[in-house]
Amino acid sequence: MIKEFRDFIAKGNVMDMAVGIIIGAAFTAIVTSMVSDLLNPIIGIITGGTDFSDKYFVLSGTAPEGVGLEAARAAGANVFAYGSFFSAVINFLIIAFVVFLLVKAVNRIKDAALRKEEVVPGAPAGPTQEELLAQIRDLLATRAA
Repeated sequence: MIKEFRDFIAKGNVMDMAVGIIIGAAFTAIVTSMVSDLLNPIIGIITGGTDFSDKYFVLSGTAPEGVGLEAARAAGANVFAYGSFFSAVINFLIIAFVVFLLVKAVNRIKDAALRKEEVVPGAPAGPTQEELLAQIRDLLATRAA
């Protein structure tokens, strides 16, 4: 059973998946930082200096006026944090777009490699289907005679 498990782990798909998860986690941190540290301030400038990621409505409880999202939560207020949700949607769209571009690039590389394997310049051309059938016919005719 240990040998089977070792063989399973050693398969390329499992290792590729593990590498993908690790890189994905690191990439998610980068995208989250990009959205919160770069895009949200730009959106804030466009919307009049507002930090959009800190926007919320108080659903129940009380929160001091003018405090941020974390302070409102710390005060015990039940909040509808639409700004955080908007940031999460932006994060998802950026990550999904980059993954799309990566998959597209990998597929293009695979297709190019397959095309190179199919057409090898200078390789002798094999017989056509008709030539093979004629050879089989001739061999059968000589054996029947």
